[in-house]
Amino acid sequence: MDEKFFIEVNCQQRSHGEARVCGDVFISRRIKEEGRIIVVLSDGMGHGIKANMLATLTATLAVNFTQEHKGVQKSIELIMKTLPVDSVKNMNYSTFTIVEIDVDSEVHIMEYENPKTLILRGHKLHEPEWNCVVLQGDKNAGREVLTTSFRPVKEDRIVFCSDGVTQSGLGSEKYHMGWGLDNLKRFVEEVIREENDISAVRLSNKVINKANQNDNFHPLDDISCGVIYFREPRKLMIFTGPPQDPAIDPMFTGLLRQFEGKKIICGATTGDMVAREWEEQITDSQEIIDPDLPPVSSMKGVDLITEGILTLSKVSELLKKYNNNYQLGKGPADEIVRYLLESDEIHFLVGTNINTAHQDPTMPIELELRRTVVHRITRTLEEKFLKEVTMKFF
Repeated sequence: MDEKFFIEVNCQQRSHGEARVCGDVFISRRIKEEGRIIVVLSDGMGHGIKANMLATLTATLAVNFTQEHKGVQKSIELIMKTLPVDSVKNMNYSTFTIVEIDVDSEVHIMEYENPKTLILRGHKLHEPEWNCVVLQGDKNAGREVLTTSFRPVKEDRIVFCSDGVTQSGLGSEKYHMGWGLDNLKRFVEEVIREENDISAVRLSNKVINKANQNDNFHPLDDISCGVIYFREPRKLMIFTGPPQDPAIDPMFTGLLRQFEGKKIICGATTGDMVAREWEEQITDSQEIIDPDLPPVSSMKGVDLITEGILTLSKVSELLKKYNNNYQLGKGPADEIVRYLLESDEIHFLVGTNINTAHQDPTMPIELELRRTVVHRITRTLEEKFLKEVTMKFF
């Protein structure tokens, strides 16, 4: 890779009408040991539970075959051979878009009957050469899968969606034939022109909200939009727990001071240690927003100071249940989750000096040692949110 950038991946969705389950399925997987990212969006025929099951089958097959290095042609053949076909309409029950970013950061896209994937370089459309793979065999003879490959540069974006986006507004006075791909292109270009560093989360949300608006806020189909953004990494450091050896306090508080990015301290003892080494004053808030947690504090040079193990345990719980429909509150743990979701590279500095308060047998049994909680948070950030995370224990 010629230049260092973070790859932000996000997908926002709205379900058809009053359906509780979306018939589009989005799966993303980072294969850390290989430096690869695989992203799949599948649109199941119809909507609701049945569509979701068909799309889940397709997306899971696509991720697994791609992960196993089957190659473009072989992956397509295997996926199409496995997918069920409607015997009456003679068409597959689901469509898909597969984006693979390999170890050399080259992007490979495979697309079957989803709206054309958009590739933007800055705020302008970038058009690599697309190839059409015509399938053989009795079951899928003549079906076409589009493929392309290109090497991304910083500030590139990949925008892909289900036809609930391009067909939004269908039958309306303004968009009699649906919103369409050309309108989507113009919309995305204009949004990026107005906010050139817009995140994948915000851009996908804007597309979804526009499509929802086209349908008069009652979606006629499941609506999904995925965005992949190659950008300068946004960095966060979380410092929690004093070190076992107080002699190295200056070294580790120095790491926090020198860090270029957002900074959070979790733990009163840790905060006092940093304040002492930096010769700064901590200001405590008296406002209790979350009844389960002590209020936050503040200090010059740090973005947020919270209580330690209880807050981190709640952060872990929030991350596990967080999804596109989850509304974060304003408590200390919720604020940390916001910082985590808005960051790309997350670095934990973890002291291993055990706080004797957490060895009290009357404390809740689920209260775990700091090391275990940080490991849990790290695993969720890496596997669910594709964040780059490092941990340093001392």
